[in-house]
Amino acid sequence: MNRLEKIMKVNEEFINNEEYISYQTDKYPDKKMVIFTCMDTRLTQLLPKAMGIRNGDAKIIKNAGALITHPFGSVMRSIVVAIFELGAEEVFVVGHHGCGMSNINTNGVIEKMKESGIKQEVLDTVRFTGIDLNHWLHGFDRVETSVAESVEMIRNHPLIPKNIIVHGLVMNPETGQIDVLIDGNK
Repeated sequence: MNRLEKIMKVNEEFINNEEYISYQTDKYPDKKMVIFTCMDTRLTQLLPKAMGIRNGDAKIIKNAGALITHPFGSVMRSIVVAIFELGAEEVFVVGHHGCGMSNINTNGVIEKMKESGIKQEVLDTVRFTGIDLNHWLHGFDRVETSVAESVEMIRNHPLIPKNIIVHGLVMNPETGQIDVLIDGNK
């Protein structure tokens, strides 16, 4: 049985057993908050549990490294929608120690692309369109700096109201301990 078949089997049992009932909520975050964090698999269940977040409490946005790479990219669009359409009042940027985007070897990633069959001509075309792959793939050197930069991007964004509280947190993915880097209430 392949992964899709396994997922579909589990899903069928989930529906038949009405397990979904305990997860039912609406689209508005009960705690009026947005969490922007990393897609790291260690955080999937740990982060919400460590923050006391249940289904329906918060909008959770994830990407590689919890990095806002463009002021008008999909992360900022999601935050803006969460505020204006879904009633969010606070944003929590949560980075974590040991992130895969920390000091990522961009040349190594590009080499893996080539090894998987991505042709040099495609990479050249991407560069020709103005995309510097090394810059685009680059993560960060220190999680604290990355979180602080994301907090500042959100706080200073022209479409984010000044009354929106933005916090910066750093989590230990082994224990779930969360340290406050930036308290948006101060």
